[in-house]
Amino acid sequence: MMQPGSSRTLIAGLAIAAGALLLAPGSAQAVPSFARQTGFACEACHTVFPELTPYGRRFKLNGYTVDNLPQVSGMTPSKEESLVLNQLPPLSFMFQTSYTKTKGALPDTVLPGELAKNGQVLFPQQASLFYAGRIAPNLGAFVQMTYDGTSGSFGWDNTDIRYASLVSDSFLWGISANNNPTVQDLWNSTPAWQSPFDQRSATAPTPSAGTMIDGGLQGAGVAGLSAYAYLYNSVYVELGAYRSAPAAAQIDSTSTNVVKGAAPYWRIAYERQWGRNSWEVGAYGVEAKLYPGGGIALTGPTNKYSDWALDSQYQYIGDDHLVSVLATYIHEKQTLDASFGAGASSNASNDLKTFRVGANYYYRRKYGGALGYFSTKGSADALLYAQGTPVTGFANNKPDSNGWTAELDWVPYENTKFALQYTLYNKFNGGDTNYDGAGRNAKDNNTLYLLGWINF
Repeated sequence: MMQPGSSRTLIAGLAIAAGALLLAPGSAQAVPSFARQTGFACEACHTVFPELTPYGRRFKLNGYTVDNLPQVSGMTPSKEESLVLNQLPPLSFMFQTSYTKTKGALPDTVLPGELAKNGQVLFPQQASLFYAGRIAPNLGAFVQMTYDGTSGSFGWDNTDIRYASLVSDSFLWGISANNNPTVQDLWNSTPAWQSPFDQRSATAPTPSAGTMIDGGLQGAGVAGLSAYAYLYNSVYVELGAYRSAPAAAQIDSTSTNVVKGAAPYWRIAYERQWGRNSWEVGAYGVEAKLYPGGGIALTGPTNKYSDWALDSQYQYIGDDHLVSVLATYIHEKQTLDASFGAGASSNASNDLKTFRVGANYYYRRKYGGALGYFSTKGSADALLYAQGTPVTGFANNKPDSNGWTAELDWVPYENTKFALQYTLYNKFNGGDTNYDGAGRNAKDNNTLYLLGWINF
């Protein structure tokens, strides 16, 4: 039974999130600068943001440059475009506020045996400024700068700057400069824009083990350049590479997971569209050699991570009903020459596997819900996955975690979302009971999450 104090905290969180929704303007726009540029409401590019429709994928393929409004333009004597600018600056703003409550309170970070306050309100959770739109003929960008409410700091977030050229009706090619493998991807089955797992609490515990392509390289700080082609309105291929680009004055032993040379990235996908349906199946991967750093000089042996993945996405977009089903499987082979040689891992090689599958449904783009299953498992390693650290420790020296996420959504306007989410863990960091060696169970990390999200 919920205690009176808990009830008051939950009511306060609901009130704050609802207040954020009341701030939303009445116009129907997704990332609003894109909507202003194209002249279309956000439903043209999104089912419910951030998931893209087939038209939204095409807009991204074309370098964010499609427009339907007057532009400031210039021409050379040979009748070539020398300037194309939006009459309105392509700027947008995003605001998120949230309430988070875990089933079991987290331990106090300073006082042994004491507990932290359970029920965290973030106002904001995130606040982002976007430059999103055309820069020049054939050149556009999606650039996000974010204030993180948990750390109280600003930083560069998802960024994709691309040049695109339509050669013929059956051939388009382009170049993307970005800072996160799969942020440039077109489908919501890959990690950067995964749905229905795209939003998680910023204050609740999450499993500690993850593959490099599933956020590991982004967390280490990278920059990449890739070339892509789209053939016969069906086949997508991309090749690129990433180098370390952390937010630091210099890259030395104080940095962690520094890429040696360049980390190659690849992507291939096939999409078929018929009527109101679309279906994609594809594969992607990255291979990275990393210096562990963290006090170790950036010379000598490296840790090699070879990731390959499969993904698929089905969409039905009707007048009243919208359905999406998405899945991905990621396999990572780890060759830990550096860590094993330094005594930081028990094994010279490990593997890690991640599987996610989910579906969402919306009625008239206003009311909806989602259900998803997630699982990560891998090799036992007594040093990499050690027990004894409260909350983040591992049982059985294994990285295994799995569970379910369920979500209910209300979208009163196309640029406003109100989400109620619950994440349930069957296993967390290798075990279900006393997984960390300090008495915490997997179910203690079950998370109630309420999110208010507006774009204007």
